[in-house]
Amino acid sequence: MTRTELLHKAARERILLLDGAMGSLIQQYKLTEEGFRGERFTQHPSAVQGNNDLLSLTRPDIISAIHEQYLEAGSDIIETNTFNANSISQADYQMEDLVYELNKASAALAAEAARKFSTADKPRFVAGPWDPPTKQPRCHPM
Repeated sequence: MTRTELLHKAARERILLLDGAMGSLIQQYKLTEEGFRGERFTQHPSAVQGNNDLLSLTRPDIISAIHEQYLEAGSDIIETNTFNANSISQADYQMEDLVYELNKASAALAAEAARKFSTADKPRFVAGPWDPPTKQPRCHPM
């Protein structure tokens, strides 16, 4: 059975629970600018504190722990840590060139957590977030 078929089957059998606010749980770690940068981005030219998506690269342990908390609490579906992993939002941090890597790393962390908690009776799933970017693209009149 494909993952999509498993998801449809699970949805027919029970109410599926989606995880909660990733950002609120990240805030509990009280990370400093250095905490967001990790070793890789120590020389990055702009501030990165608040770029929660970056933590999938610099603090994957935190992102994985949050995913696991939601799965332990009973979530059937967890969202990737990619709420602002798009070029519009990453421009705030001069990190537009990392968008693909952020998305790939975030998806891998969520998929690993879902695999870890999946059972034959209760498969777990990963979804991308539905949030809009921090800024809306500019529309130019024709």
